[in-house]
Amino acid sequence: MIETRTFTDTLITMLAQATGKPVGEGRRPDGNPSHYYLVRFITRTDDGAPYTDDNEDAVLTYQIDSVSGPDPETPDSYGTQGQVQWMDDKARNAILARNPATRAWLHDLPLPDGKVIGRRSAGGAGEEPDASDAIMSSAQRFAFTATST
Repeated sequence: MIETRTFTDTLITMLAQATGKPVGEGRRPDGNPSHYYLVRFITRTDDGAPYTDDNEDAVLTYQIDSVSGPDPETPDSYGTQGQVQWMDDKARNAILARNPATRAWLHDLPLPDGKVIGRRSAGGAGEEPDASDAIMSSAQRFAFTATST
């Protein structure tokens, strides 16, 4: 059985390593960063294994928020649409990019008792500018299909 907590931790670690940006689980990461990601668990669907297959499958959907805000050390700075789109691209590439020769994902999501067998974009809420506090954010959703081993 795929554990949601384990998968969430693995996704956060991979996103931080692949993008070089801090990642928080549903809240701003520690250290007051001006650019960061938020990972939010949305839903899980389990498919029971057929009689010919001992492995259970799960589809886990997450929202990845890209946040671009003012630099605390630079007065009058602010997040921009360009910055948040750049961060969206980095997150999307971290999750979906493949090696053109092998078709393997560029960034592995290792699970102790399973493996990820599918990844796809699952839509998103788009950009959410907040001019009052100079923050730009954007949301993308991704669905991951995992199977137990």
